Amino acid sequence: MAEPAQSVAAPAGRHKNGTPTGSPAGGSFGDRLTRRVGERRSQIVLGLDPDPARLWPRALELAGEAAGGGPGRSGPGRSRPSRGEPSRGGDADPATRAARAVAAHCRLVLEAAGDQCVAVKPQVACFERLGAPGWSALAEVVRAAADAGLIVIADAKRGDIDISARAYAQAFFGHTPTPFGDVQGLGADALTVNPLLGRDSLAPFIEAARTAGAGVLALVRTSNPGAADLQDRVLADGGTVSEALASLVDELGRPGVGEAGLSDVGAVTGATAPEKLETLRAAMPHAVLLLPGIGPQGGSGRDLAPAFAPGPAGGLVSASRAIVYAHERAGSGAAPGAGTATDPATAARQEASRLRELIWGLYA
Repeated sequence: MAEPAQSVAAPAGRHKNGTPTGSPAGGSFGDRLTRRVGERRSQIVLGLDPDPARLWPRALELAGEAAGGGPGRSGPGRSRPSRGEPSRGGDADPATRAARAVAAHCRLVLEAAGDQCVAVKPQVACFERLGAPGWSALAEVVRAAADAGLIVIADAKRGDIDISARAYAQAFFGHTPTPFGDVQGLGADALTVNPLLGRDSLAPFIEAARTAGAGVLALVRTSNPGAADLQDRVLADGGTVSEALASLVDELGRPGVGEAGLSDVGAVTGATAPEKLETLRAAMPHAVLLLPGIGPQGGSGRDLAPAFAPGPAGGLVSASRAIVYAHERAGSGAAPGAGTATDPATAARQEASRLRELIWGLYA
């Protein structure tokens, strides 16, 4: 059995000059990740995919207390504001109140399971659907994760050309100059990107990430059932689409390989297709591989050895619902060694600890 996760002093999340902890002052992305994996003895990424209709009960309580009224109501004798009116306390509009509850939910998950993990992966779409308040909630969660010493991977799967790609990169890694002063971006340590528009669409992301000491993780072979529709298609040269994407990741990432041998351009390679990993790893020897799909999507974590060929930080195993909703499966025997706690926080911590010990024991 692996040793317990070690306590690590939490970084401030920003350097004194205001740049993210991922800036060059903190080293290259691959080197920082390698150090953090070793310090925390964990390769687990805590996925945050908050569903406003499925939040932990305590999050709803906290959101209601902050608003001066319970969830789903504006408080005694209060009416909702007219459209366009600022939202205050219990009079907040539904988007603001939902975002407040989502932020509380994510903070509770971080407090419960964060110290068993090396990184956190907020699913950006789950915040964006709540509008501007949702983005504010995302920024709050990113700050809380950075304060807890976690690498922040923004799961946005962005992809576009030229001016749009640069704008996305500013939003996640950098800042946007305006006549009124700079507008700071999210300050993520890494971002998932869609490479199907080609190398010129990736260049603005990689440039911005490299400047900040951050990383990009390109979709190469994803965990969803439909991935085979396109990604497994055989091309004229005999390789698959995924293999072509892997070669592109390797080419673009070589200038960003750090002292630990890991690049700042990595790949998303689903844990649901472990039979693809050996070939993809051979094509990307320096890439950090993000491995989603453990738990509800069917991945087991026991056949991922090629991902960790460069060392313990070569693979990052992502688990979202498996951890956050572990209390719903308590005692069901859904996973060997699964906990029996029905309290959401206790169950989440038990499942995160189980996964950390499993993966560290297999691949450290």
